[in-house]
Amino acid sequence: MDLADIGTLKSLLRRHGFRFSRSLGQNFIVDPAVCPRMAALCGAGKTSGALEIGPGVGVLTRELAARAAKVVAVELDRGLEPVLAETLAGLPNVKTVWGDVLKIDLAALLREEFAGMSVYVCANLPYYITSPVILRFLEERLPVSALTVMVQKEAAQRLCAGPGTRSCGAVSAAVRYYSEPEVLFPVPRSCFFPVPKVDSAVIRLKVR
Repeated sequence: MDLADIGTLKSLLRRHGFRFSRSLGQNFIVDPAVCPRMAALCGAGKTSGALEIGPGVGVLTRELAARAAKVVAVELDRGLEPVLAETLAGLPNVKTVWGDVLKIDLAALLREEFAGMSVYVCANLPYYITSPVILRFLEERLPVSALTVMVQKEAAQRLCAGPGTRSCGAVSAAVRYYSEPEVLFPVPRSCFFPVPKVDSAVIRLKVR
């Protein structure tokens, strides 16, 4: 199933009666190059784990499953349950956890699901929770090696801003204190369905 094909994606969503939630900021990737590139750059390999936040229809999840020993995807919207049951079928190293990433016990999740593994976060983050999610991982010193996340372009510039630059603020200072941030590549708004009003970028934060 080619989930990067917009016709296939629409058919999948229609078949399962899925409806987009504006409040959850749902935009699914329909560019075939984006998710393989993210998965390749996130750092996860055959002896490590990948934690995904907001798997959507499972495009990035499947790319991570091909590289990592284990993938755990945290999803809030139960409306995606039948969709993911179909798209992730036959992937024994993938587990979906239903809940709010800002509320669940991430320390316990990481300990129980990835015992003895290095863990890499890889996600297409909803714009409205970008900073809270990133800061939770960094400030709580959760045991992850790096976060490779897609965020709004302006947020990427702000999060990775260097000291003394116009974009540098409290959040970017905290990010730089806990990690080594870098912008990896841009992602135009045309790569999503529905098309958002802003462009995105993928950033990587190597945890210190």
